Amino acid sequence: MRAYLSVSNKENIEILAKNLIDKKYEIISTGNTFKYLKEKGIPVLESSTITGFNELLGGKVKSLDSKIFAGILANEEERCDENIKYFDLVAIDLYPFEKYMDIDVDIDTLIQNIDIGGVALLRAGAKNYQNVIIISSSDDYSIDLDEIDEQKRQELALKAFAKTSKYDYLINKKLAHQFKSEQNQKTFYLNKLKTLRYGENPHQKANLYSYDKELDWVLLNGKEMSYNNILDTTCALEIAAEFFDVSAVVIVKHQNPCAVALAPTLNEAWDKAIDSDPISPFGGIVALTKTLTLDLAKKLSSMFLEVVVAPSFEADALEELKKKKNLRIIQINTPYQEISKFNKEEIKLTPFGALVQEKDTKDLDVQTFKVVTKKKPDQQQVEDMIFAFKVVKHVKSNAIVIAKDLRTLGICGGQTNRVGAVEIALNRVCDSPKDAVLASDGFFPAIDNIQIAAQNRIGAIIQPAGSIKDEDVIKEADKYEIAMISTGIRHFKH
Repeated sequence: MRAYLSVSNKENIEILAKNLIDKKYEIISTGNTFKYLKEKGIPVLESSTITGFNELLGGKVKSLDSKIFAGILANEEERCDENIKYFDLVAIDLYPFEKYMDIDVDIDTLIQNIDIGGVALLRAGAKNYQNVIIISSSDDYSIDLDEIDEQKRQELALKAFAKTSKYDYLINKKLAHQFKSEQNQKTFYLNKLKTLRYGENPHQKANLYSYDKELDWVLLNGKEMSYNNILDTTCALEIAAEFFDVSAVVIVKHQNPCAVALAPTLNEAWDKAIDSDPISPFGGIVALTKTLTLDLAKKLSSMFLEVVVAPSFEADALEELKKKKNLRIIQINTPYQEISKFNKEEIKLTPFGALVQEKDTKDLDVQTFKVVTKKKPDQQQVEDMIFAFKVVKHVKSNAIVIAKDLRTLGICGGQTNRVGAVEIALNRVCDSPKDAVLASDGFFPAIDNIQIAAQNRIGAIIQPAGSIKDEDVIKEADKYEIAMISTGIRHFKH
């Protein structure tokens, strides 16, 4: 029996090699792998003993030879030519192209790290899996060679094909970025991480897959995250990331914020948030931007929550929360300001085809927004409007956010008309909306929205503008002495 070993990362390859020697395999290897195994005292032959030539082009060409590939590809009936050395096992590790995906390097470095022979060898071994055991991962170096049946051979072959598929995906993605190329093909590579209990409803199957890169997070307590938990927590984190540099509390239900508040401390922010909507947080997700303290942990423990997520926890606060054994406690190790950089594209599958768009990460530029009314907002109103406009970006359209003193008072989303959204958001305000601000994700198509705002004594409005009725809307705001800011940024969220 004969094995062919050629790996870029030599770590633990000797485990497989020693196992092969124990099973009376003859080992053929290349270049640095050959030297490494020799240094470990493992009997090994260099590939040139089969090919009849030494490595060419500084090692670029060492295994691309008809005798090597004939030895791998020959089926059982063809294995009768005594001039060909047949292989029963092939172990290949590719050049580590993936380590350059998230860093800026010159094109020459990228080209040098594109494996050619290794990919071909993997595909050859996987193609002939019935006669060749193909090892494509160091996870399989300790494999029991006596326990490899037909099913295991198939699994190893699929693993090898998946590796070459992902490798090509990474090369294409990186080079397309490097060459600034707009391609007609769009490829996504997903690795299954786990099977979820179910999807949005118990009758729907669901899985969690990795995509490019994931948050660095730890489940410190509670049940595994469900499909809905993951969606809601993502929403909460994306809103919290808008306020990463201050103490912020975000409470989310069904992918919509029900309360958001900023304050000098998380404790105060929680009091402001829960005071603005004491009902909706039941069964919700809470995201915090700073370290969770014991005082706040006691408040959170007093109500039913699904998930609490924070960058860190005081030890006694964590113990307090853990008293609720089903409460999912998540520690986020990824800095909040980095969250917007994850998964920059959104994908929606429709009967018309797959829709792919950039995520809405557009931020409000206070240098370019315009005060369009005679009444000018005061400094507190400007701060409240910026706060409310950051929140409304994450509310389903049509979206309205009422805010005051850096906390939401009323939120409404998912309405089919803006008048209804304004009315519902105002009806949800627990305190008086007098002098509060109103943020809208889209422009106002008529003056009726302004009239409703005036009836509820709203002090200032922030909205994208862009309607043919803009002039009428501004005049109506002037009529009621409501300050208005035009941002030029629409935040529709379907």
